[in-house]
Order: sequence, then structure tokens, then C-alpha cells
Amino acid sequence: MKDIKDIVAAFEKAQQEGKQTALATVVLVEGSAYRRPGARMLITEDGQLTGAISGGCLEGDALRKARQVMFRQQAMLVTYDTTDEDDAKLGVQLGCNGIIHILIEPVVPAAVNHPIQLLKACLQQRQTAVLVTLFSLEDKKGIQPGTVMLLTADSVQQNAFLNNMEWPGNTLLNDAREVLRTQLHVTREYTGARAFTAFIEVVQPAPALLIFGAGNDAIPLTALANVLGWETTVVDGRPAYATPRRFPQAGRVLVSKPDQALSRLIIDSRTAVVLMTHNYNYDLAMLRQLLPMQLPYIGSLGPKKKLDRMLEELRAAGMTITPEQLQKVYGPTGLDIGAEGAEEIALSVMAEIKAVLSARVGTPLRDKDAPIHASQHGGAAVLH
Repeated sequence: MKDIKDIVAAFEKAQQEGKQTALATVVLVEGSAYRRPGARMLITEDGQLTGAISGGCLEGDALRKARQVMFRQQAMLVTYDTTDEDDAKLGVQLGCNGIIHILIEPVVPAAVNHPIQLLKACLQQRQTAVLVTLFSLEDKKGIQPGTVMLLTADSVQQNAFLNNMEWPGNTLLNDAREVLRTQLHVTREYTGARAFTAFIEVVQPAPALLIFGAGNDAIPLTALANVLGWETTVVDGRPAYATPRRFPQAGRVLVSKPDQALSRLIIDSRTAVVLMTHNYNYDLAMLRQLLPMQLPYIGSLGPKKKLDRMLEELRAAGMTITPEQLQKVYGPTGLDIGAEGAEEIALSVMAEIKAVLSARVGTPLRDKDAPIHASQHGGAAVLH
């Protein structure tokens, strides 16, 4: 989601400066690659790049192709085959072991639901969306429709290509609805008058991070969340601490008592919470309210005995705490990386939250037998 935010911002800046742009999207990967399908990069006519489609090895060649796309105003599908050991013939020295298909499409501001307009719509509400990118592997020099549809639970937007033809629009819409239901990316092939492949992608809203506590140790946590593009809110009962001046990178800074805080916040299934007020009673009051909310992550800064004590007090007060609720509570918060100091602790906490939201356990990649990008949730499936 951060790439999408950056791309939309870069496009709007390019529009103000009167520059042409093109959008490059990784639409299909066979084998291994640095970036997976859905990785995007905006390219301006003067060579400014926002986002990434590789670790830096494809960007130069993609820039050259994008300038052709902008000149011709016609989308292009580019394939990089890195399975051949003779990488030099590509001129990009990839060093990967896969076939990477990248769609580069011109962005025409006057067009209805152009690619950036659809990306921008993803940012307007905190809800899961499905983006559909349509391309032709069979006829790479033929029509490459590009980013054609955005689907949410309550709306569908599609561009002129789908508006002007019945096929594969209706079938595509049904498949997009199924992806929205399953929350799993798919690559789907369609045959008919023309053969097209669709990358049907789930786009989740950016994680939201609620930090209860405006002490100095919350500052690097907020800064790191901002780097990742997360939506961050800092809440504290102390007006001298909870100020925008101290937390310029937070989206919101609230001064609130524990019993009033949640009424001022929007909390969803992509919201993680860290309790770090260094005020036992404040943290206890927040934990009492948060436990029933089925959040994916509630972190408690400090020793385990502090969390155990809070949980015991809540039970003694008559609160029923289920095993499912306890599974979402992480105390002490953070991964065991030997963190010392506020900045390293922030890294530890953010890494654990990211692992939890991604349904991972935070083990070293060298100990993993499966491919790096293999995922239990949101992995791409190929349907024929």
C-alpha cells in the first residue's frame, strides 16, 4: 500500500509539472524474482522513478521501454527471462532465476478510470479492494488492456476497455468477486475472440497502529511505522506529551483518558495496538476494553509479569478471557533480537507486528525450505 500512496503522490506532482507518465506493473513471475506480481513503479518522461519492480536491475531498461510507451501511447508487455545463465544478453545482469512479465501502460489523465485513478480509489476508504490487470501473453504486440477494474464490497469501477466489450468483462467481474471473498490473488487465463491473462490482486488497506503512550520511546516507533506507510495514532492522557510537535510523523495525536479513547478511534481487522504508557492503570484500562475486540495484535511493553498481573486483575474483576483472546496478546511485545534502546525496541516491535499480520513466525529466511514469497494468505494461484 505504501508504494501505491507514493505512486499516486508522484503522479499528482507530475501532473502539476505537465509531465507524461507510465505505470509499470509486475503481472506474472515464473520462478524466482526480487518482486512479486503487484509490484509497481511510476515513470515520468524525464526519468523519475517511484516504486520498484525489481531490486534495481530492471528499472533502467523499464525506463527505456516506458519512454516508448509514452511516445506511442500504447501499453507494452515486456518479458525478462533470467533462467538463462547468460544474463549479459539482457544487458541488465539480473542474477535471478525466473521469468518476469512486466506490463508498462501509459497514463492518460483524460481517460475514464485510468490506472492511477483506480489506484487512488484504493486509498480513499479503509477497505479491502481487488485490482484487475489484463494483458496478453499470446500476442505481446497486440492489445494490452492494462489496469482495467477496481472492485470493493460496495462498488465496481472499470475503464473504457471493459466498458466497450462484454467479454471478458462479465466473467472477469465474477472472478474478481470471488477473489474479494477468498482474499487470495489469482492469475486467470481467458480464451475467446482474443486470449487474455488477468492478474486479479487483493489490495489490503495499510495497517493501522495505535500507540497508547506518548513517551520518548514511542517516537522511534511512530517514525518507523511512518517509513512503512502505516496509519499511526498516538494516544496519551498527558497534554504535555501527546503533541503533534513531538510526533510530527503520526497521522493523529490524541489526548484522552482511557474510558474515552476508543470512541474517538476507528478500529478494524488491520489495526495493531501497543500499550506503552508506563502507567499501569492506564494500560490496564485499555487492555480491558481491547481484549474483546478481536484485534490481530495487542502488544504490552514491559516484563511478562506486568502483563500477567493485568490479566489476573481483569479475571478477578469478573472478566472472562478466552484462549483466542490471549493468542492476540503479545507481552513482552517484540521479537527477540537483542534490542537495546528505544530505536532497536521499535524495530523489534514493528517486526513482530508485521510477522503477525502476515501470518509468519519471524524465523531467519535461511532456515526456510519453501520459496521466500510463499504465503498462507494471499498467495497467487494460477487458474485455467
